[in-house]
Amino acid sequence: MEHSRAKYHLGQIVRHRKHPFRGVVFDVDPEFSNTEDWYDSIPEDNRPKKEQPFYHLLAENDQSYYVAYVSEQNLEPDNSGEPVDHPDLPELFGDFEDGIYPLHFQLN
Repeated sequence: MEHSRAKYHLGQIVRHRKHPFRGVVFDVDPEFSNTEDWYDSIPEDNRPKKEQPFYHLLAENDQSYYVAYVSEQNLEPDNSGEPVDHPDLPELFGDFEDGIYPLHFQLN
C-alpha cells in the first residue's frame, strides 16, 4: 500500500478545519494507527479515510489543553503567528520562533 507524504511537519502549528482548536504537531502516522473503537466513535458521515497521514497534536482551545489525533484532511496551517500555550510544549520543543517550535533533539 502506498502512503501519502505528510503535508505538515513536527513543530508546525495547525488548526482544525471544523472544530475550534489548534495545536503543534509532535508526531505523524503515515496512515490511521489508533484503535477501532476510537475510529468507530466518529459519526459515520464525518469519518476520515484511514489511508492518509494522521497527526498527534499538543492541542488547545478556549477551555483546555489536551492531545488530539487528527486526519490530514481535517487540518490546515495556522498562520496567525501566535504561539500555542500547551504546558507540555517545553518537554519536546524549544522556544517559539518564526512561527514554529524547533525540536529539542534530532534523530540520527
